[in-house]
Amino acid sequence: MIRNPQLNANGELTHLLTLEGLPADVIRHILDTAEPFASISEREVKKVPLLRGKAVFNLFFENSTRTRTTFEIAAKRLSADVINLNIGVSSTSKGETLLDTVDNLVAMNADMFVVRHAQSGAPHLIATHLNQHRQTHVHVVNAGDGRHAHPTQGLLDLYTIRHYKREFTNLTVAIVGDVLHSRVARSLIHGLTTLGTPEVRVIGPRTLMPTRVDAMGVRVFTDMSAGLAGCDVVVMLRLQSERMKGTLLPSAGEYFKHYGLTPDKLALARPDVIVMHPGPMNRGVEIDSAVADGERSVILPQVTFGIAVRMAVMSIIAGN
Repeated sequence: MIRNPQLNANGELTHLLTLEGLPADVIRHILDTAEPFASISEREVKKVPLLRGKAVFNLFFENSTRTRTTFEIAAKRLSADVINLNIGVSSTSKGETLLDTVDNLVAMNADMFVVRHAQSGAPHLIATHLNQHRQTHVHVVNAGDGRHAHPTQGLLDLYTIRHYKREFTNLTVAIVGDVLHSRVARSLIHGLTTLGTPEVRVIGPRTLMPTRVDAMGVRVFTDMSAGLAGCDVVVMLRLQSERMKGTLLPSAGEYFKHYGLTPDKLALARPDVIVMHPGPMNRGVEIDSAVADGERSVILPQVTFGIAVRMAVMSIIAGN
């Protein structure tokens, strides 16, 4: 039997690569660990010494200022030394392989890699390489890979839902938009189903739905009104502009008409519904400003909770 590469022989988290297959108790442990970090983030005391003397390398082969910044803040609040590499002009563009780069950074006493890559599976490849070469003191956090996974975004979404709704076992959660290309959607679906959410819905046009997405344990809706009815949580996905050029969608305006979240559509959900978005938002495309800035929106708290969740992940995999 092949052991989950994220876990050591004792079942403890040593890398975070995906929420798929991660035990529910491990996910809950991360969310519980984030609780005190969330309160630290709001107080005057900005740092704790859990990663003092550790070197955290942000390896972003794909641009994302928001995600990289929150990881950097999280690592610094844990007192780590943070090194941001400009991958666009690094040795990988000169012919060096990804694993060569990793080996050289390990030789520079790296303790943790935060990896974002356009190719699905790149963080998994690095973690497997480190495990095979017995570099078990070096840890990998997936900050988004291809269409595969974005586990810390999934975790911060789970934390936000738990913060406002307390329990997962009585919720109806709708995820709306470009599910086909969304690693955020995949990670959140795996997390919600693992934690016992009884109904997870995906809403969007058929052209933006993965084949057999229902096999992930979700209900599929192509009609926004039907999909939103009675929901406790609505998660809007970012529609990337390149999806609107070609055959997947006719136009941004047409998409907003059918799948953009407006106050009238939101009124179909429960009165205490919360609205979430991984950001950055395309106002007037996937969400109306009246909703994004409205009283049911928890989009900005998501960002704050994201720092606490990433602090929790890094402290746990480093053995604290």
